[in-house]
Amino acid sequence: MKNNNFMQEALLQAQKALDIDEVPIGAVITFQNKIIAKSFNQNRKNKDCTAHAEIEVLRLSCQKLNSSRLSDCDIYITLEPCLMCATAISLARVKRVYYALADKKFGAYESANGIFTNYPSYHKPEIYSGICESDSLYLMQKFFKSKR
Repeated sequence: MKNNNFMQEALLQAQKALDIDEVPIGAVITFQNKIIAKSFNQNRKNKDCTAHAEIEVLRLSCQKLNSSRLSDCDIYITLEPCLMCATAISLARVKRVYYALADKKFGAYESANGIFTNYPSYHKPEIYSGICESDSLYLMQKFFKSKR
């Protein structure tokens, strides 16, 4: 079941990204209703195109649980995952995905790419969207206004 407190923590992570001039996306992974990993986009900081918030928390969670499978975990993300992240989430067998804001351009679930309708997939997590959507939108707008 969704927990807005977990999304609030993901939003705090997104703010950390914004504070260091990264696209403000944050993510947390929960196991047994407790946060086991949290992170934010770090592409520029790490000079790594794969350093998305989701990839970072997947890595941390796998290390913490000593497993490549996160089948009893949920992930909370401030923006709909891209294809890379959605595929990684599927490969990790994450049980549920909660995200705040749809990504009309790069979103892999319900927006642009339709990963589960257009591509074969090993595992389809339960997907819930629109949680704290306006808070995520505010951070994204703040970031992109500073760039224009």
